[in-house]
Amino acid sequence: MMGAHMLNDSYLWLKTLHIISLIAWMAGMLYLPRLFVYHTQVAPGSEASEMLKVMERRLLRFIINPAMIATWIFGLALAFKLDLFNPNNGNGGWFHAKLGLVVLMQVSHAVMARCRRQFAEDKNTHSARFYRILNEVPTVLLIGIVVLVVFKPF
Repeated sequence: MMGAHMLNDSYLWLKTLHIISLIAWMAGMLYLPRLFVYHTQVAPGSEASEMLKVMERRLLRFIINPAMIATWIFGLALAFKLDLFNPNNGNGGWFHAKLGLVVLMQVSHAVMARCRRQFAEDKNTHSARFYRILNEVPTVLLIGIVVLVVFKPF
């Protein structure tokens, strides 16, 4: 009986750590494009621009990147623990669809990292409107991911 309890505990810890890291990743992914919107409204090289560069770099380096890495590690550990990659386990396509949306979230993350580098070099070419739209991408992806995980529609 003790062995089953410990297996359940490890599953619950993995799930908990996955959710916590996901929340941190999404918090950063929702905040960074807002900083970009503000950054478009100040002159390159200005004191405000330099302050935003520091905020953007720290947010990406110390919150978003580590949270993304932890989300992937704990998520993949859960997937292997639950045997979700096995096509014969009868879980349907919801997991693969979710994984596809997570890959798109990763692409969104990479786009934001590139935009941060452009701001750092005073080479931004995008408008505030572009960053407002970019800000919606993680939200839409997150909604899709949560719906797939909760309802497992297929």
